[in-house]
Amino acid sequence: MPQYYIWTIGCQMNKAESERLGSYLEQLGYQATATADQADFIVLNSCVVRQSAESRVVNKLNALKSVKESHPGITLAVTGCLVNSRVDQLKQRFPHVDYFFKPGDYPQWLEKQNKLPVLPRRPSPCTFVSIIQGCDNFCSYCIVPYRRGRERSRPLAEIADEVKELVHRGVKEVTLLGQNVDSYGHDLPDQPDLADLLYELNTIEGLARLRFLTNHPKDMSPRLIEAIAELDKVCEQISLPVQSGDNDILRVMGRGYTVEDYRQLVTEIRSKIPQVALSTDVIVGFPSETEPQFQQTVSLLSELRFDTVHVAAYSPRPGTIAARKLEDNIPSAEKKGRLIKIEQLQETIATEINARLLGRTVEVLVDSKNKGKWQGRTRTGKLVFFSDNNDYLGQVVKIRIEKTSPWSLQGKVNAYSDD
Repeated sequence: MPQYYIWTIGCQMNKAESERLGSYLEQLGYQATATADQADFIVLNSCVVRQSAESRVVNKLNALKSVKESHPGITLAVTGCLVNSRVDQLKQRFPHVDYFFKPGDYPQWLEKQNKLPVLPRRPSPCTFVSIIQGCDNFCSYCIVPYRRGRERSRPLAEIADEVKELVHRGVKEVTLLGQNVDSYGHDLPDQPDLADLLYELNTIEGLARLRFLTNHPKDMSPRLIEAIAELDKVCEQISLPVQSGDNDILRVMGRGYTVEDYRQLVTEIRSKIPQVALSTDVIVGFPSETEPQFQQTVSLLSELRFDTVHVAAYSPRPGTIAARKLEDNIPSAEKKGRLIKIEQLQETIATEINARLLGRTVEVLVDSKNKGKWQGRTRTGKLVFFSDNNDYLGQVVKIRIEKTSPWSLQGKVNAYSDD
C-alpha cells in the first residue's frame, strides 16, 4: 500500500485542509506514515504570512532534496500560500518539487471520478470546518488575498450537512474557519450571513459547541453579536484582531476602522456577552511606527485587557501594498524590543485574568491526552489539563481549577459544580 506524509505550517485553515487532504489520499488507497523518507507521496502545506513561516517552508523544501535524491520515486508536492499564480518561477526555484497546487484544492493529477466526500475518517472531538475562502479586504501588509483569492462562501446547506456527518463520526465541537468569517454568505444567491449559519448549526443534535474565527472589526455585525449571546452552543470566545492602537497606522494598514470604532465594538460585545473571552492580534514595527504610536498600542491593550494577544513583528511580504510602497524602516532590534514589551504586558494581564478561576469549577470539552494528562478547553477557550484514569475523550467534564498560569489551567475532576 502506498504511503503519504503531510507537513503543515500556518493557520487553522491549513490544518483543516491538511486533515481533509489526508482523508482524500486514504480514499485513493494511501496510508499515512510518520516520516517523509518512508512516504511515496509528500505534501508540504505552506504558509508565507510572515517571513519566519516562509523561511521554515524553504528550509523544509531544501531538506527534502536529499530525500528525493535517496528515493527518486517519491512524489513531492507543495500547496498552501507559497503557491501563487507564478508557478513557473516556483518550479525554477525548487526544481525537485514535482507538483504545485493552490491552497484549498486537491491534487488534480490524482483525482478520480465520483470521489467520496472528503471528510476526516477519524476526526478529533474538536475539528475545523472551512466556510469561506479568500479575502476581499486587502490590508496593506497581508498576502492572503493574493494567494487564496477573493471571497468564496460555501452554501449554508452544504456546511450544515458536513457538520451533521462530522457529529455522526464523533465530533463534539466545530470551529468555523475563514480569513474573514464575518463576510460569509454575501456572495451566495440568497445572501445568508454568519448569524444565519450559526442559528442553523445550533439545531444539530449531538453537537456540543460552536466557535468561529477570524473576525474583522469593520465587518462584525450587531446581529452576529446577538446570535453569540443567544445561542447556547456558540462559545463565549471571540477573536478580534486590532493590529495597532494608533489611527494613523491603522489607516496605512488599510484596516477600515479607527481605534474609537474598535473600542466601541468591544464595549458592545462585553455588554451583550459579559463572560466573553476576547483575543486579538497585533503587529509591531510597522513601517514608520514611532515610539509614541507604539505606546498607543500598549495603552489600548492595557485598557481593554484581552485574554490572549498574538503579537508579531512586521515583515514585508513581496507583492503586498506595504512591500511595494512602504519602506521597512524600523530596525529589527527595535521590533524585537517592542514585541517583548507586548508579550510581557500580556503575560501580566493573562496571569491576573486566569487567576480569577482558581478554586472555581469549569466545563471542559476533552479533546486529547498529552503526556499522561487529559486536555481540553473551556467555553471561553482556556486550555485545561487534568489527570484521571477514566476515559474522557470527547466528553464535557467538570474540572475544579487548582493551579493557574498565563497560558493554561490545571485541576481535578469535580462531579459537583460550585458556581
